[in-house]
Amino acid sequence: MKSAYELAMERLQQEEPDSKPLSEETKQQLAEVDEKFDAKVAEREIFLNQQLASAQSKGEFEEVEAIRKQISGEKARLDEEREAAKDKIRNA
Repeated sequence: MKSAYELAMERLQQEEPDSKPLSEETKQQLAEVDEKFDAKVAEREIFLNQQLASAQSKGEFEEVEAIRKQISGEKARLDEEREAAKDKIRNA
């Protein structure tokens, strides 16, 4: 008896058959994109965490909340950019 997950994966396979396997060069390019965006995320986190610590020490709670939202937004934006760059490589 198959699980719901296995059945769903079979349906997905029927709707969208596997695309061609990725070449080693493509895999390397995708890894480079990941490294680049991991560095960007880390850079933004360091910068914003410094601002967050400063705002917390001053007791500026509204600014703390704004910085936390900014951190979340920056991560989401960079993840979207990462996926767009990876899709561009996959579809090339």
